[in-house]
Amino acid sequence: MLGLLGRFRKKKKEKNTAIEQSKIVSELERFCGGDKETFEALFHTMFLDPRKVKASMEEAAENAKKLEKAKDATRARMWYEIAGSLAIYEGNVKKVVEFFGEAEKILPEMKYAILKNPEKAVAMAQEYYKQYLK
Repeated sequence: MLGLLGRFRKKKKEKNTAIEQSKIVSELERFCGGDKETFEALFHTMFLDPRKVKASMEEAAENAKKLEKAKDATRARMWYEIAGSLAIYEGNVKKVVEFFGEAEKILPEMKYAILKNPEKAVAMAQEYYKQYLK
């Protein structure tokens, strides 16, 4: 019986997590106002709370380079995305362009909207972090 109750609790927690995530996304959308291009760029690349990521930007980039040399393109791209997302948090536009550019080279079909106007997207993300990560 306890096992059965545990299953129900997990589902309820998963449902609450989905509601929380949708609330955060709508906050980001509201924060971006009518700027759909910047919202799309950040929605697909930005960590809403990067403080929870255990790796640093430098560690993520190093992992990506090692995996790229090892011909593990999928994992290398993932680590470049992590490094790029952490660069957004740090406000480092040059690194954002570098890391998402590298990820795009690995998988050319994947286009990162943040590369269209990285300065604007990073500035918007910085304002978001100032407001929501107190």
